[in-house]
Amino acid sequence: MIQQRVLAVLSASLALSACGAGLGKVAGTPASAPGEVDPAQAEASRRNPFLGAGFFLDPEQVAKIEAAAQAAPSDAMVIRKVKQYPIGLWLDSIAKVAVIPKWLNLAKKQQQASGQPTLSVFVVYDMPNRDCASKSSGGELKVSQDGATRYRTAFIDPIAAHFAAHPELPIVVILEPDSLANLVTNLNLPTCQEARAVYVDSVVYAIQKLGLPNVSIYLDAAHAGWLGWDGHRETFAKLCKKVLKAAGGVDTIRGFATNVSNYTHLYNRDGAAMESSDPCYNELVYVKKLAVSLADHGIRNKGFIIDTARNGKGQIRKVWGNWCNIKGAGLGERPRAAPGPFVDAYFWIKVPGESDGTSDPSQPRFDPDCASAESATGAPQAGTWFQSYFLDLVRNATPPL
Repeated sequence: MIQQRVLAVLSASLALSACGAGLGKVAGTPASAPGEVDPAQAEASRRNPFLGAGFFLDPEQVAKIEAAAQAAPSDAMVIRKVKQYPIGLWLDSIAKVAVIPKWLNLAKKQQQASGQPTLSVFVVYDMPNRDCASKSSGGELKVSQDGATRYRTAFIDPIAAHFAAHPELPIVVILEPDSLANLVTNLNLPTCQEARAVYVDSVVYAIQKLGLPNVSIYLDAAHAGWLGWDGHRETFAKLCKKVLKAAGGVDTIRGFATNVSNYTHLYNRDGAAMESSDPCYNELVYVKKLAVSLADHGIRNKGFIIDTARNGKGQIRKVWGNWCNIKGAGLGERPRAAPGPFVDAYFWIKVPGESDGTSDPSQPRFDPDCASAESATGAPQAGTWFQSYFLDLVRNATPPL
């Protein structure tokens, strides 16, 4: 019954997206039942920060794309089209915090010049024992070395101070990709078990400190191929309820971010072929079903951001768990506000062109997943520019650039 209700909303969502409409109640959509979320009520409950805002464009990212264009003259014209779209600003180390004032000052100038709010989207990503189930993207802070204290005092506190210094600027925070999802599925791993309490406490602290009037927080919620199963969604919803209660209540966050740095298609049925037991066979179905699971635990009226930086092409994987520099990926839907019910925005959260991890087994931080049959060869370390992969993303963009 829930599946039928969710799919009905999904069909309405796709119809709205196709004609460019905003969020709202759709004719023919069933009335909300207990445990469901009415999309119109969800959007009315709190303002979608993406609506009516322009996007901050990081000049350094623009310069990287221009350099990529100059290095590939035959593709330069289409590559340069990428420069007009915003990309997530990743805060993935303590040292990176020092760049925030520069970004926000530039955003302020852009806002003053345009006369409309200029939104900056930050990815806060430096949890102790970060990404505890992966070798390639582990961070600088360790639970065993009092990383929790450094996370609070050297990372979150100064970020909050910089955000508070610019109350005139709207800011979105994507909070700690992969963190809580690892506590749902990977507690069998010693690094995740060690981080269990620290992950929860650190997310709570970050929400409390970053929850400023000009900041909208979206908690990472993995993707359809990770938490799509009924039991995983139920466990995740219970964990979120615990976290948000400790942070001050369900209204301390605006919503959830999904598909961060992943490839799950918005609306085709790739997932049904890869994992027939997963009822969430694409990302839009996952968002709808996750909204129901969260609402059943009192977390209602939340918006979602879906990362569309690499999910334009479907049918590029046979194994949903493969995540590292997947061959054949393409840029997906362009960043925009309110493409359909439940969804606050599509956004390019992952930086197109940055590697997920090295494919060379002799290199430090090598993760075997980055040398899978479905991963691109010649990949550099995580976070490093990967020119050939970027070119493929541009060439495979769907819809085309």
